[in-house]
Amino acid sequence: MRSLSTFTLFVVFSLISVSALPQESYSQKRVQEIVASFNKEKHTVKEKDGVRREKYKKVVSELVVKQNIMEYSGVYEVSDFGYSMNLQVGSDGSIRATGSEPAMGGTRQARSFNLEDAKIEGPMLTGTKVYDNGQIEKFEGVFINRTEFSSPTDNGVSMFGLGVVCNPVEIAGVTVDKLFYQSATVGAV
Repeated sequence: MRSLSTFTLFVVFSLISVSALPQESYSQKRVQEIVASFNKEKHTVKEKDGVRREKYKKVVSELVVKQNIMEYSGVYEVSDFGYSMNLQVGSDGSIRATGSEPAMGGTRQARSFNLEDAKIEGPMLTGTKVYDNGQIEKFEGVFINRTEFSSPTDNGVSMFGLGVVCNPVEIAGVTVDKLFYQSATVGAV
């Protein structure tokens, strides 16, 4: 009888403690999903005719939460592909962001946009991209330090920037649905 009451108390306290835990908000889950999408690891070894070829690449992304959101201000670029964004955060928390995207495959011209209703909550920047032609698009990105390793013993190269989820676009024959806008601001890491 005593073991049954002890078990019952254990179950009751377990249920209470689980329900008392704060539930992770949608935005926290979304931030974790975006960060995880920027992590990757690939290690392949091929051997042919006695010659061994090894390729290794690991990318680790970590959230960056700055105490003063004005520190996020700066120019961010996906320089190899012609994407850029100028982000200015005022002392009152106001956010002004403009950007440009390259022409793709001859089907459209380069476009400029303003980021309307922009908000920074923790490491996440959200808003609505409003293009010069009136087209609108949802914008989500997280501020991260992205470290690339070229071997298991490599110390890695770190870059600060904005990991952005975007509508799928073809770049150099590859369809991508996320872009890493590296900070072009001196001393960004």
